[in-house]
Amino acid sequence: MNSRSPSSSGLLPLPFPGTPSSSWRLYRARLSAFMQDPNTSVLAAFWLFGLINNILYVLLLTAAQDLVGPSIPKALVLLADVMPSFLTKLVAPYFIHLVPYSIRILVFVALSSGGMLLVALTPNTQSVGVKMVGVIIASISSGGGELSFLGLTHYYGVNSLAAWGSGTGAAGLVGAGLYVLMTDWLGMSIKNSLLVSALMPGVMLLSFFVILPRERIKQQTGTTGYEPLPGLDRDDSPDSEREIDASAASAALLSEPGPSSVTAYHNNHPGDKSASFWVNLRRAKSLFWPYMLPLLLVYVAEYTINQGVAPTLLFPLEQSPFNEYRSFYPFYGFLYQLGVFISRSSTPWFRIHHLYFPSLLQVGNLVLLTLHALLNFIPSVYLVFVVIFWEGLLGGAVYVNTFAEIMDNVPVEDREFSLGATSVSDSGGICIAGFIGMAMEVWLCDWQVQRGRDYCRRVEVS
Repeated sequence: MNSRSPSSSGLLPLPFPGTPSSSWRLYRARLSAFMQDPNTSVLAAFWLFGLINNILYVLLLTAAQDLVGPSIPKALVLLADVMPSFLTKLVAPYFIHLVPYSIRILVFVALSSGGMLLVALTPNTQSVGVKMVGVIIASISSGGGELSFLGLTHYYGVNSLAAWGSGTGAAGLVGAGLYVLMTDWLGMSIKNSLLVSALMPGVMLLSFFVILPRERIKQQTGTTGYEPLPGLDRDDSPDSEREIDASAASAALLSEPGPSSVTAYHNNHPGDKSASFWVNLRRAKSLFWPYMLPLLLVYVAEYTINQGVAPTLLFPLEQSPFNEYRSFYPFYGFLYQLGVFISRSSTPWFRIHHLYFPSLLQVGNLVLLTLHALLNFIPSVYLVFVVIFWEGLLGGAVYVNTFAEIMDNVPVEDREFSLGATSVSDSGGICIAGFIGMAMEVWLCDWQVQRGRDYCRRVEVS
């Protein structure tokens, strides 16, 4: 019988209670050694980077109703939260490498906290536009942060990329859940909840200056362009290629893809750009029908639901678990993010190969909930809870399985570009849904008020 010790198996050797080695002093020493391991520090730092860089995005969307009130479309917050980040990720790669990472971190923390403070401290009596400026500032920081942290993984290998992806995946659930916890369960005011959120970017300082081993990036000082890091280049062997692809896939399946993936491709392949443009255009065309369109459809449908329809899915308070009408919207957001988180973690056990089927089911959810907002035929809010959770499951499933299918079916030489190019459907779908949602919420609310259901006008922001 071949037995292995805990240390040889790669696990943290935890002593059994009652044995001589179970003293707390020995346990603390082993735990301390584990936490001081450079690889552990790298994973912890990048997980926190992913969590904090994305959590404010989710939290602001969850708080959209409280930021703009019942009379202004919630999709306005979505556009202010998405488009500046999108544009930042398109433009910044051409100059951001001139700024040292330590300076970037300080700037990102200042922008994120400053933006959240502006949102939190702006009185409800003042223009919503001032709050949207704060959202835009935080969004710019998020876009620049994504570019920088993904670039930073170049110095720390594929495990740091997977940790970043896991952190961004957790941000959705933590951000939505934290806002519901603070405002509904703990009874904190909107202002105080946002002020607490303004402190979160400070975790980036801890992650970068304390947790992350920075010896690997100190050699960057004084450089003026993108450079390959000696000693971390890819092995040309097939086994190495498969290992890197699998690790990169793990990160891609958990994180929100964006234009930074596309720019990273060009930064790493600085050859004949005029020739590569036409090659990549042909690649993109081949990706549209099997991958890009179903991903676009599911994002348009789900974000139209979240920002345009969900604010009008209200019931009499005595038929709900809530004490005020404003509580419906953030709880819908929490259920959606819970579904997304579960389904994005499902690929090791469950795969979907026909992407159009769940995408069309998501469109069906949009039609169903829109019809209910118009005709009021769903008898219980708890059934709407189930549909919203189902919406999150479908959205996360299409997202994760789209990139999994690319990893399985696209040739290795085209795979990196394909992952980045397909991710444009994600951002494009969100922007389209933002404009649709702005018109849809106003129309649905007016329709309900004209027919005696004025719940959407009874939302009071504390």
